[in-house]
Parts: sequence; structure tokens; C-alpha cells
Amino acid sequence: MVTTLARARDIAAAVADPELPALSLGELGMVRDVTATAQGIEVAITPTYNGCPAMGMIALAIEAALLEAGFERVRVRIVREPAWTSDWIGAEAREKLRAAGIAPPAPRAAWSGAPPAPACPRCASIATEEIAPFGATACKSLWRCLDCREPFELFKCH
Repeated sequence: MVTTLARARDIAAAVADPELPALSLGELGMVRDVTATAQGIEVAITPTYNGCPAMGMIALAIEAALLEAGFERVRVRIVREPAWTSDWIGAEAREKLRAAGIAPPAPRAAWSGAPPAPACPRCASIATEEIAPFGATACKSLWRCLDCREPFELFKCH
């Protein structure tokens, strides 16, 4: 059963986030647990924020991936506690965000009070300003680099 659970976890973790396709759910730290129950495989996921409209789509994508892999009964459960934190995004995933033109959130250890302004993912300048508190999705804000003048999104710190 351990091998089956590990395989199920790998499959669930490999599902791409629909709003950040450069990253998988595992890289975002959204896959919290995979267990075997009397009803089949259960995957617990945590949204990056409580109002995320993509959670239904994410749950369906996990279910579809596991069913396609041969798992017969799958249930995806949303777990809100503890709340997701951007600190669950690993260093490699932060680099993938930057390569996709999205500024990664600063780890909490780098904060002194409020989250620091992000560096531009294109030119690395720290001369940046927020344009709008929301970008294409509610989990990102819109920023502009004052040096290269390019707009970019910041994946918000939580």
C-alpha cells in the first residue's frame, strides 16, 4: 500500500496549477496528504488562499489524473487548516515562477514588517512599484519595474 500511496502522491503532486501552469500543485505545496480509505484514495489539498476560484478545477484535475493512472475510487478533500503559506514554495519553484515572468514571493524570513517589494523578474531591478493589488488572478498583484518599465505580476505572500 505504501508504494500505491507514494505513486498516488506523485501523480497528484505533478498536476499543473491551472492559474500558474509553470508550477505543479506539489511545487506550490498544495498537496497536503494522500491516504487510503475504505472508499479509495483520498487527496487532501490546501488552497493558496481561501477564495481561490480554481479549487474545483484543481480537484477535478487531480481526480482525472488518478483515475487515468488506474486508481478506481478517488476523493479530493479541501483542507484549510493550517492555512497555506507561500513559504511552502521551494527554491526551484520560485525560480520557475521568475522564469515565467512572475516575481516569486519573498520567504517570511526575509520580511522585516511588511513583505518586501519584489525584484523585477526580467531585469532583477529592485526599483519596482505596485500598480494594482490584483493581477490576472486574485493570488497575484500587478507591478511595474521602474528601470526596464515592464509590467509583471507578483505571486502574493501569505
